[in-house]
Amino acid sequence: MPMAGNLRKVGSLRGVDSLRKVARLGRRKPRVDLSHPARSPLGSAVVNCVTYRHGIRQPGSSDVTAAVKQVRAQGDGFVWLGLHQPTVREFEGIAELFDLHPLAIEDAVLAHQRPKVERYGQTLFAVFKSCYYVDHAELTATSEVVDTGEIMVFVGHDFVITVRHGRHGSLGHVREELESNPEQLAKGPATVLHAIADHVVDDYLNVVESVQADIDQVETDVFAEDSAGVDPGRIYQLKRELLEFKRAVVPLARPLQELASRPLSVVQPEIQAYFRDVEDHLLRVTEQVAAFDELLNSILQAHLAQVTVAQNADMRKITAWAAVVAVPTMACGIYGMNFDHMPELHTRYGYWVTLGAIALVCAVLYRGFRRNGWL
Repeated sequence: MPMAGNLRKVGSLRGVDSLRKVARLGRRKPRVDLSHPARSPLGSAVVNCVTYRHGIRQPGSSDVTAAVKQVRAQGDGFVWLGLHQPTVREFEGIAELFDLHPLAIEDAVLAHQRPKVERYGQTLFAVFKSCYYVDHAELTATSEVVDTGEIMVFVGHDFVITVRHGRHGSLGHVREELESNPEQLAKGPATVLHAIADHVVDDYLNVVESVQADIDQVETDVFAEDSAGVDPGRIYQLKRELLEFKRAVVPLARPLQELASRPLSVVQPEIQAYFRDVEDHLLRVTEQVAAFDELLNSILQAHLAQVTVAQNADMRKITAWAAVVAVPTMACGIYGMNFDHMPELHTRYGYWVTLGAIALVCAVLYRGFRRNGWL
């Protein structure tokens, strides 16, 4: 039976969970929070401003205007400007300098957008939902499992502007990895867009692996022998967090497909091949999320079925004991009536005969219920 198969897996799952957590922590890349004031000499919103020529980071002033003028005067290279939760006022000068569309500016400042890719003239605007697993000692009905943020990217022929929203999503290690590969970075701003998309989807894969461990733990608890104390709120909470994760993952499929196949002036054909690889990874995540959703539904239904079976067993016990107690209650009720002519009423051993008859009937009922598994 399927439930019996799940019960046989319980013992092995507990050891696997701890191994998965150790492996997951070992694979995580160190994150650098570039939004820290010590790393934000350009202001509260501007995290970094770097110029690249031939894939090599150029020294010099971090002033945005000076960097843009230098790149456009030389006719090659590009500027990568990083922002973290800018306000409208902080974004005004940048928008004017790079000639950004007002609708894209509004989306970048206000956030809370679905993953998408839009073209505004010669500028490409992309929105990604970043997701990160929130470590917790034990999953409860109020545990936060998935934390989400947003990464907006403006891509032009000579600039990349990244706008981050949320507590996580630092692109510091993405920048470091790109700078370690100047040949790839020399292909232009579209390389940065691909690296960000790849970074976002890789984080999705990390979340999938971590959520898998939580689902395995819930499944183990539900099919354990002492599963009566399992809180169904844990399953609902996991489904709720999985739904939030699904809202970030599923809508990204179409934007990645456009980046991989649609002719775009700022994305070279050789870069589009890399986007197809990211699209394939996203498909794996999407399939896994759908499988998780189905599995959680099955776990929840199994738990509800177990609760129903337990309740039915309790009701059978209560009914059986009520039937046993009904016999002496009925006999005592009849003999409590004020009649002179009743069986065994004036007999010397009538009291003991009546008690014996009551005990015999109760014993027969008890044995019958016991044999049928009601008691």
